Amino acid sequence: MQDLPIRPRRNRKSAAIRNMIRETSLSAAHLVYPMFVQEGDEDTPIASLPGCTRWSVAGIAEECRRLYALGIHCVDLFAVVPEEKKDAAGSEAWNPEGVVPRAIRTIKAAVPAMMVMTDVALDPFNTYGQDGIVKEYEDGSYEILNDETVEALCRQALCHARAGADIISPSDMMDGRIAALRGTLDAEGYTHVSLLSYTAKYASAFYGPFRGALGSAPKFGDKKTYQMDPGNAREALREAWLDESEGADMLMVKPATMYLDVIAALRQQSTLPIAAYHVSGEYLMLKAAAASGWLDEKQTTLETLLSIRRAGADIILTYAAPQVAEWLREV
Repeated sequence: MQDLPIRPRRNRKSAAIRNMIRETSLSAAHLVYPMFVQEGDEDTPIASLPGCTRWSVAGIAEECRRLYALGIHCVDLFAVVPEEKKDAAGSEAWNPEGVVPRAIRTIKAAVPAMMVMTDVALDPFNTYGQDGIVKEYEDGSYEILNDETVEALCRQALCHARAGADIISPSDMMDGRIAALRGTLDAEGYTHVSLLSYTAKYASAFYGPFRGALGSAPKFGDKKTYQMDPGNAREALREAWLDESEGADMLMVKPATMYLDVIAALRQQSTLPIAAYHVSGEYLMLKAAAASGWLDEKQTTLETLLSIRRAGADIILTYAAPQVAEWLREV
């Protein structure tokens, strides 16, 4: 055993060496914090997402001050919409005085340097809980209308851009919406507004806690006619090629840890930044295991997010972002 000229352990013998040659890093700059904003003056803890809150417009601005100081420089806004404001078309989605446009303006006034990303989809706003406009048939069947939905999404995106959004992030998975959104924004002078496309959003069982937090669960059926089949990976490459050719600035894979292979495949195919969404179910698995004493929450969360970065993600959306930013300061 003495005649070993190659000993890989020499590169692991001290923290200084390990830090110097580490291939993948994680910092607060890589994180985006998804935030829920609601009407009224109350900030309400979310039972289905421990550590997260449904923020008032005033409350979300104050929280953004704290987040920015922690090194989190981008947030993603999701609207909690009262049932009485929902309709079949989801028209509250493009109300200039709706909760999201008001939150954008308030955040920008409080923390001008904070990057504000907004979710663009109809499921929080329509009575069906579907990401698109629904056509019902006499036999009880239904169809999610693609082109009519894209027109509505363009109105929503333009509303957010006018309020000051930096990044529009369509999560609907309708065909052709990136080209339509880019054309609409550019025609109105918003050439500087970025598009982060949910390129490979899978019809996953891991979204349940998020839908509970948002009140956006489908009232009937499922979302399998527009979200991707979990068994498919090559299809994600096709979606990525289309989004990139239509003008997307960044691509997203959702969920993250269950689809690391898809992140890696997109990283090899595209030169665009890749985002990955560490979704509510993935977040809660770690929370629940840690609460039961089975796992170390800090170490497993940091390892999980590092694995997402190692797979090829430049950006990670995670509900753990504030806690992770604090942990990273301790390192």
